[in-house]
Amino acid sequence: MITGGLAGAATAHTWQHHGPSRAGAAAEWRRQARAHQQRMQWELLSKAIDDPALAVVIDNYGLDLSPEKRRQYLYANLWYINAFHLYESGVLDRRQLRGHLRELFQSAHIREYWEATRPHRASLDPSSTEAEVGHIAETLLQERDESDTDEWWVVGEPPPL
Repeated sequence: MITGGLAGAATAHTWQHHGPSRAGAAAEWRRQARAHQQRMQWELLSKAIDDPALAVVIDNYGLDLSPEKRRQYLYANLWYINAFHLYESGVLDRRQLRGHLRELFQSAHIREYWEATRPHRASLDPSSTEAEVGHIAETLLQERDESDTDEWWVVGEPPPL
C-alpha cells in the first residue's frame, strides 16, 4: 500500500512537471518566440529598406549593388520570407506554397535576388524546412526555365496531393 501510494505520488508529480501542460506551455513559448523573431526580422529588414546607410550593414550578396538594387533584394527577401513563414506555420500546404512561389518567381527582380542568394542556401541543413522550401523554389525555377510556354501557371508538375 505504501509502495503503491509512493509510486502514485511520484507519477502525479512527474505528470504535473512534465505532462501535457508543460509540453503545451513549451509549445506556446516556442510559438510566441517564433512570432517575435518574425516581427523582429520584419522590422530590421524594413529599416534597411528605408535607410541605405543601414542596408549596407547586412549586404552579404558579394556583389557591387546600387542602393536601389539592394533595396529590391531586401524587399524580395521579405516576400520569400513571408512565403516561408506561411508554409512553416501551416497556413499554406506544400501545393499552395508551390503556387505561391510560382507566382512570386514571375518577377524578374525576385528571380535575380534568388540567383544572387544561391550561395546562402548552400549551407542550409538539408533536413531543414528552409532547405525544403528552397528546393521547391529551385525545382520550380528549373521547370520554368525548361518550359516552352509563357503560361507560367501551368509550368511543372504539381506535387502529389
